[in-house]
Amino acid sequence: MSEQSPEQLAANLNQANTDSSESTTDQEFLNRLRQNIDAVDCEIHTLINNRAKLAQQVAIVKKDHAASSNADASVRNPIFYRPEREAQVLKAVMARNTGPIADEKMARLFREIMSVCLDLEAPQRIAFLGPLGTFTHAAALKHFGKAADTLPLTTITDVFREVEAGTAMYGVVPVENSSEGVVNHTLDGFLSSTLKIIGEVELPIHQNFLVAEHTKLDGLSRIYSHQQSLAQCRHWLDVNFPNIERVAVSSNGEAARRLKNEWHSAAIAGDVAAAEYDLHKLYSNIEDNPSNTTRFLIIGHESIAPSGQDKTSIVVSAHDKAGALIEILKPLSKHGVSMTSIETRPERPNKWAYVFFIDMDGHIQDPNVSAAIADIRPLVKDVRILGSYPKAVL
Repeated sequence: MSEQSPEQLAANLNQANTDSSESTTDQEFLNRLRQNIDAVDCEIHTLINNRAKLAQQVAIVKKDHAASSNADASVRNPIFYRPEREAQVLKAVMARNTGPIADEKMARLFREIMSVCLDLEAPQRIAFLGPLGTFTHAAALKHFGKAADTLPLTTITDVFREVEAGTAMYGVVPVENSSEGVVNHTLDGFLSSTLKIIGEVELPIHQNFLVAEHTKLDGLSRIYSHQQSLAQCRHWLDVNFPNIERVAVSSNGEAARRLKNEWHSAAIAGDVAAAEYDLHKLYSNIEDNPSNTTRFLIIGHESIAPSGQDKTSIVVSAHDKAGALIEILKPLSKHGVSMTSIETRPERPNKWAYVFFIDMDGHIQDPNVSAAIADIRPLVKDVRILGSYPKAVL
């Protein structure tokens, strides 16, 4: 079938609508609609490949520039993944979307197209807190798309280590849950690492009751899940399966994996675990709090340019004196910087010494943010910029 312009496609569709109201049968009208869909598919196919070719040209330009550059190592090794650029593209997709597809679903379609195009430029290896099927795995796929090469690791420390060593380009780690609070292992990881925060992901946590094809429902005697997931579904379990043993395991991915060889067990886990281990969702969204959300951080080496809607994270080592925290916060108020969160962690190996992790709206290149941090520096022992990065888009 020859390619048609959008105007021709619209004319054909209008003609189809006219014909349907006059003399064509339902089957003829349906066939005409399908022909128009086929024509649109051809247009989409061509445009996606054109976009991919442009991405390949971008990669060539970056590589040529790097090869001819006498600048520092960050220029000699070109950066293909640009979080601020991707955030701007996805926000533009949602802003211009007119339906009937919902804004976020449309952005997810573009997310996967961008993922495939980035893979053509340079395959991206992404470390995450594993195993396969965890919510961190889901966050990695949501942020980088399914074309990314994902690397499951056993601990958050391992994720930091692999990114530092260059085995993985970026890492994905959980930092806080709206119900359970902050993930201290992630905050502690920044105290001994030079890695930066380059992005964030917010993932609604929806739990599913999963069974395998060979599960005998009348013989269920055990339910596996991470202890937090069991807690998040306690009321639902009390009502529906009050007499079945609940077994806490290291992750929801591990819970799903165990069903492979057990006919009398079920698991509580997310959609990615169900797909990864080919399980059936007997019940969906069984969490007691439907608004439960986990925030994840993307960690890497580079500094990120402003996207227009950013956050900045810092860690502050304060003097041990009364009113230290109040002194730290005053410059933020003075310069009109909105603080979005603050957490306290021990400053090892010092006894009774603490550091503050502070998130704020804005980018370090914004005058009010840089001025506020400059005013904080003389008041404390040390300030480290963990990163300025785009706010979560999806």
